[in-house]
Amino acid sequence: MLVGPEVLTRILVRPDDNTRRAILEIVDQLGKHFVMTAIAVPEDLAEELSAASERLEAVEPREVIRWAAERFGDKLTMATAFGPEGCLILHWISEVAPNTYVFNLETGYQFQETLTLRDRIAERYGLEVAYERPDTTVADYEREHGGPLYRTDPGRCCGDRKLAVIRRVLGRFDAWMSGIRRDQSPDRATSPIVAWDAKFGVVKISPLATWTKAKVWDAILRFDVPYNPLHDAGYVSIGCAPCTRAVLAGEDERAGRWSGTAKTECGLHSREG
Repeated sequence: MLVGPEVLTRILVRPDDNTRRAILEIVDQLGKHFVMTAIAVPEDLAEELSAASERLEAVEPREVIRWAAERFGDKLTMATAFGPEGCLILHWISEVAPNTYVFNLETGYQFQETLTLRDRIAERYGLEVAYERPDTTVADYEREHGGPLYRTDPGRCCGDRKLAVIRRVLGRFDAWMSGIRRDQSPDRATSPIVAWDAKFGVVKISPLATWTKAKVWDAILRFDVPYNPLHDAGYVSIGCAPCTRAVLAGEDERAGRWSGTAKTECGLHSREG
C-alpha cells in the first residue's frame, strides 16, 4: 500500500529481540516517511519496568545510571546532543559505567561549538562519543531536495537525519538513556525514570527526569563539568545550527528551537511521530 508523508504507520506487535530489530530495519528501508509509533512492551517486562521506575523515583541520577548498567550491561546505550543534562550524565557514566556506548546524532548541521565539546568531554573523562550519521552527506541531501529541507519541511529533515539514524542504532541495543527533564516541555512532563519506549522498541531511562534546570546547572558548576559555551550566549536548548537561536528574556527554554514554526520537538522524545 502506498502512503503519503503525513501517514503514520502503526505497528502493534509483541516482538522478541530478533523480530524487533527486523521491524526497525524494515521501517528504515521503507523510507523516511514511515514513522513507527507503537511497538508493545513484552508482557514479562512491563511489570519489572513499572516497579523499577517507582523504586528509582527518589534515587540520585548517578545510582539510576548504575542500575541501568547493571541491568542491561553492554545492551545499554546513551544518545547525547551534548546539552547540559547530557554532559552531566556523561560525568556520572565515566564514574559508574565507563564502557557504555554513547553516541551523538551527527546530522551535519550541528554547531562547531557542539562538535568541539565532544573533544573536551573525551579529554576530561576519556569517553569517546561516537558519531552516528545519516546515509547521505549534507551536500547530497540538499542537492536531492533542491536546497536545505529544514527551511521548508523541518519535520522531514529531523526524520531523515535523526529519527532514521537512531532507529538503526537502537536496533543493536535493549535500552537507551536520555537527558530529558519533566519540566522542559509538555511532551516530557510525564516522563518516567524507566519506561518502555514504544516508538523504538527498547527501554528508555531518564536519570534526570525529576530534576530542574537550576539543579542541573548547580551540579555542572559544582563538578566543573564541561558544557557548550553557547549557553553563556543565551542558547538554552541547542540543536542543529540552522534551527536554533538564543532565547529571549521570559521565553520558554525551548523557544529557540524551530523558532517561528509550530514544531517543538525533533521526535526523539515526543509521544507521537
